[in-house]
Amino acid sequence: MDNVEIIKIAMQQSAYDCCCTAADFQKEENSTHVSLSSEKARKYLKLPHICNLVSYGTNIVACGRKELLPEIEAFINGASSISDCFETPELYALNDILAKYDARVCFMAEYFLPDMDLIYGADISCPYELRVLAPDDFTTLYVPAWSNALCKDRKHLDILGVGAYEEGKLIGLAGCSADCDAMWQIGVDVLPGYRRRGIASALTNRLARETFERGKVPFYCAAWSNVKSVKNAVRSGFRPGWVEVTARPCGEVEQMLGRAGERS
Repeated sequence: MDNVEIIKIAMQQSAYDCCCTAADFQKEENSTHVSLSSEKARKYLKLPHICNLVSYGTNIVACGRKELLPEIEAFINGASSISDCFETPELYALNDILAKYDARVCFMAEYFLPDMDLIYGADISCPYELRVLAPDDFTTLYVPAWSNALCKDRKHLDILGVGAYEEGKLIGLAGCSADCDAMWQIGVDVLPGYRRRGIASALTNRLARETFERGKVPFYCAAWSNVKSVKNAVRSGFRPGWVEVTARPCGEVEQMLGRAGERS
């Protein structure tokens, strides 16, 4: 597998998620598509989307409710650049459109893909023992300390892990979630007293290699503002792949903010 194949696999997965074709992400012009549920989409997505914007850097592919798409198309085509659509103040304009459908922007994320030269060429050392872990090893690990590496709400998807140990004590954990057929998502946690020692990057890099050995493509997600996570992705051998902005119902957003029931 090489970098060209990896990006093709990622775009095909995005096509499943957005109800379009992989070629749509390589065109110069933007496109819009009606969002539908799909068994091939990433398992954690709540489909169909109200509105979801995806860009690999060449254009914007939008999917969402059919009745919303004309305004979304005008929005993405009216912006002066691709990046503007993923930043304020343009996002305020998008929220004005979404408000008519009782929705608002909820998630803004950057996704990272492995660079094969860096994954296998990086000199990443770790002074601690690293162990490859299987689902049976995760049984007692669904606690807050490992909430980025593992997901207690989707335990059946936690498929592979790498743990860092000091004298038998687990001090860092990277986990893979089998979110789709061809791609597994990596998350990582390190105990507070052991951070800034290169453990996270060693775990992430090792887990990426283990994922490739199983014939899957690892990917990594971070909020653009999570500088620590972005730095870890880069140190581990990953590079920016694509970005997404996702809308959710206002009630769901308010619940995330702890404001459920406060709206009049």
